Amino acid sequence: MQSPSRLEQTLSKINEFTEQRDWNQFHSVKNLAASISIEAAELNETIQWTNPSVEEVLKDESLTESIGNEIADVVIYSLRLCSVLNLDIIDLIENKIESNKKKYPVEKSRGSSKKYTQL
Repeated sequence: MQSPSRLEQTLSKINEFTEQRDWNQFHSVKNLAASISIEAAELNETIQWTNPSVEEVLKDESLTESIGNEIADVVIYSLRLCSVLNLDIIDLIENKIESNKKKYPVEKSRGSSKKYTQL
């Protein structure tokens, strides 16, 4: 028998945390999608009015921790929404990467920040 992956274990912890608190009743698709957006805004807030380099962020332990906490919130809500909708996050990511490869072929997009509709 294969042991569960870290992702499966994490999903189980998230679902258990939710169930123990009787929060399933609040985890509608709309509420979870809104929560992802709210937490993403809080991630942006960690560097609002600044534009730190990677090196500057990594030198600032408090900022790195704040960014990490907000990323965790975004991912937790995203995984919870996948769980509610019975979506496989790995399949979703792999399919999106393949889709993006078609939208952004290397020969047209390398070194460019243009949207695929402008390539």
